[in-house]
Amino acid sequence: MNLLIRAAAFAAEKHRNQRRKDAHASPYINHPIALANVLSNEGDVNDQVVLIAALLHDTLEDTETTAAEIETQFGLEVAQIVQEVTDDKRLPKAERKRLQIEHAAHISPQAKLVKLADKIANLRDIANSPPADWSLERKREYFAWSKAVVDQLRGVHSKLEAIFDQAWSAQDQIK
Repeated sequence: MNLLIRAAAFAAEKHRNQRRKDAHASPYINHPIALANVLSNEGDVNDQVVLIAALLHDTLEDTETTAAEIETQFGLEVAQIVQEVTDDKRLPKAERKRLQIEHAAHISPQAKLVKLADKIANLRDIANSPPADWSLERKREYFAWSKAVVDQLRGVHSKLEAIFDQAWSAQDQIK
C-alpha cells in the first residue's frame, strides 16, 4: 500500500502544473487516478505493479520523468510497463496512433490492462466532458481509433473489455 500511495504522490507532483483538455481544464492527476480506479474497483485488478503503472502511465510521455527514475523509485517491472504504454512524442501524432494499434497485441498482459483502462477513461471523459475545441467528427474518430487499439488487446480481461464496450457505446450520444 505504501508504494501505491508513493506512486500517486509521485504522479501528482510530476503532473502538478498540467490540466486536461476538457472544458473545465480538470487537474491532470484525475486521469491516472481514474485508471487505477477502473482497474481496481471496476475490473477487480489487485496487482500492485499494474496499479502503480496505471498511476505513472503518462509520466514518461508528458513530463520530464525518465524510465531510470521510475525504475529506481518503483522497480524494473513498473518501469517496463510504463515504457510499453508510452508513445514516442518525437513522432507525428498520426504515426503514434498507428503504432498504438500495431503494438497493442504485442505488449505484456500488464501493459494491456493499463492501456485498456486508459481507453476506458478517455472515452468516458470525451463522452462526459470533451475538449472544448473538438468537433463531433474528431470525437467519433477518437472513439473509432480507441476501438481499433482495444480490439488488439482483447482476451486479456473480459470484465474490463465489457466496460470498454459500454463506454464505446456512448459514442451514439455524444454531440
